[in-house]
Amino acid sequence: MPETQVPRGAHVRLGTIDGDLRVGANAHLEADGRIVISGEARFDGSADIAGGLECARLRSEDGVLAIRGDLLVHGDLETHDGAIQIEGSLHARRVDVDRVLRVGGPAEAERFDIGGVLEGGATLTATTVSVGGRIRLAGRIRADHVEAGGSVELGEIELGSLEVGGTIRVVGGTVARSIEVGGRFLAQGPIRFGSLDVGGLVEFREPAKGGSIDVGGALTAIKDLEFQRLEVGGLGRIGGNGKGDRVSVGGRFDVTGSFDLTGAVDVGGAIHVGGQFTGEQLEVAGKLEGRRVVFRGAVDIGGVAHTSEGLKAARIRLGHRSKALGPLVGGEVQLGRGARAEEVYGERIELAERSEATRIVGAVVRVRDAATVGEIVYSQSVEIERGARVASPPRKVDSLPPFPL
Repeated sequence: MPETQVPRGAHVRLGTIDGDLRVGANAHLEADGRIVISGEARFDGSADIAGGLECARLRSEDGVLAIRGDLLVHGDLETHDGAIQIEGSLHARRVDVDRVLRVGGPAEAERFDIGGVLEGGATLTATTVSVGGRIRLAGRIRADHVEAGGSVELGEIELGSLEVGGTIRVVGGTVARSIEVGGRFLAQGPIRFGSLDVGGLVEFREPAKGGSIDVGGALTAIKDLEFQRLEVGGLGRIGGNGKGDRVSVGGRFDVTGSFDLTGAVDVGGAIHVGGQFTGEQLEVAGKLEGRRVVFRGAVDIGGVAHTSEGLKAARIRLGHRSKALGPLVGGEVQLGRGARAEEVYGERIELAERSEATRIVGAVVRVRDAATVGEIVYSQSVEIERGARVASPPRKVDSLPPFPL
């Protein structure tokens, strides 16, 4: 195939070339619209093209290749220790750039492999995007998989999976499968995803919906958050309503609205829910604060439970020296050694040694040695051990009064 050569530092005007084109360093090419090359375009160093370029393949060695128009490569685009700047659009089969790729218009390729920086001002469409350093795209990106080693800033996203070593900010969109981030994840608009795993910080500024969420540091959802499984190692906050299946909290977690769950909740630190808090099972080692807490299964409190309207479950257990402020309502309620509660309602109620309750209303009641109770109302049986203290004699009724909640 014939080859047309442009000498080093030359200024030439080109049109259509049958064959290959080889351009020396620091050359300047001008075109009436665009330069069309049937073969390969090769640049040996920096070059400037005043117009568009179309070729079968493109190869650039060293320097910066600047194209002040569109770039259409029917095959592969490759640079070795070089950078490419395109003011217009980019279309290629595969793009492999060692240093920097900047595209002003829409960019499309099967695969983008960028060693340093990828920047774009419009849309980007690909199967795979792999960047060793930073990504900054203002427009919408559609891809099956995107990965970057450094920081990432994206507009609207439509992705299969996303993997970022540093920090990432997105306008919003969807990620069908997984998001993995080593540092910080920020979504400025509504977002949907399959799973999210972040080592540092997560912030949702608009409603978010996903599958499993694992956060090693802190989670902030300014509005509603919906999920299947949520695990937060540090601090968390939902400014709206929360809805999901299972939750595990290592530090403190606050929900301004309601928290509606279908599975188990495990709290090592503290959790506060402003609205109704529902679920299957609840275990709190630290502190529980809520207006109205209703669980279908068992609730175990190791620290403090403070509710304004009450805590209700099939089984409630206050651990050793734990404390409950607000009514406790359960099928079975147990106060551990040294535990303290106010009003307790249940079918079966048992107070361990040195525990305290202001009022007990239950079918079957048992009060162990050194426990203290202000008032007992029962319908079936009551057992009070010798060392227990009851302020007034237990009162038996034919039917128990309605329980709270």
